[in-house]
Amino acid sequence: MENLSDKNITIVGLGLIGGSMAKAITKNLKVKNIWAVDTDENTLKLAMEEKVINCGYIDPKYPLENSDIVIICTYPDTTLKFIKSNVDYFKSNALITDTTGIKKSIVEKINNILREDTIFIGGHPMAGREVSGYKFSNEDIFKNSEYILSPTDNTCEKSLTMLTQLIKGIGFKKVTFMSPDIHDKKIAFTSQLPHVIACALINNTGLEEDTSGIGGSFKDMTRVANINSNLWCELISENKDNVLKEMNIFMEDLSNIYEVIEKNDKKELEKLFEKSSMRRKGIDDENTNC
Repeated sequence: MENLSDKNITIVGLGLIGGSMAKAITKNLKVKNIWAVDTDENTLKLAMEEKVINCGYIDPKYPLENSDIVIICTYPDTTLKFIKSNVDYFKSNALITDTTGIKKSIVEKINNILREDTIFIGGHPMAGREVSGYKFSNEDIFKNSEYILSPTDNTCEKSLTMLTQLIKGIGFKKVTFMSPDIHDKKIAFTSQLPHVIACALINNTGLEEDTSGIGGSFKDMTRVANINSNLWCELISENKDNVLKEMNIFMEDLSNIYEVIEKNDKKELEKLFEKSSMRRKGIDDENTNC
C-alpha cells in the first residue's frame, strides 16, 4: 500500500468530474494537500470556502512544481494544450493522469510531449451526469462505478499501484486495465454509440409535432441525449472510425429485427427478446458482484 498522506495532489479543471474528484478525495482520503487549477476564479473561491481544496490557482506553476499526483479533468484538446504549455513545470517523478473518454490519441500525444522524468497513465472514470460544472459535482457519483486505466509497456508499477489505490479510495468498485486501442474500440460501442442512438431518437421528426404518449422506456432510452455537445463532438470526432464501425453493425442488427417483425415471425422475435433480457440481467449481476 502506498502512503498518500504525504502526497500533494492537484486537480486541473474543477468541473463536474474534477470537482467530484476533489470532493471525493477530501472526504475519503488523507493527503498532504489538495490543490486545484482552473480558469474560473469564482469556482476556485467557492471550492476553498467549502473546504474541498486547500488552495486554488489560476496560474498552474506553483501547484505543478510541488504536486506528486496531477489529475487533469478537462476536454481532450484542452488536456493536450495544458500539458504542452506547462510541461516544464511538472515535478520530477510526478504521476500525471487524465480523465478523457478517448485514450489512443491522448496517450500517444501526451507521452510524446512529457519529459522522461514524469509518469503518465491514461484514465477514464465510467461515471458522470448529463450536466456540467462544479455546482453539479458530488463526492458520491463514483460509488460502485468502473474506472479504466490504460498503462503502456513503460508504465511504472509503483505509480500504477498508487493510482489504483487512489481510485478505489474515492469510491470506484472496479479498476480495469485496458490498452488505449482496446479502450477506444470498446467505448465506441458501450458509450458513444448509445449517445448517438439517443440523439437520433430524440431528434425524430415525430416529436416535432407531438410530444404526448412518451413513457418511461423512451425517457430511459433518451436520457443521455441531454448531452454536453462540445465535449461529445470532440470525443466522437477523435474516435470516428470506431464509432462508424459500431454504427454499421448496429444498423445491420436493427435491419435483422426489422425483417423478423416484417415477416411476423413471433417465435424468432420472442427468442430475440429473451436473449436481450438474459444479457441485460447478466450485466446487472456482473456489476452487482464486481
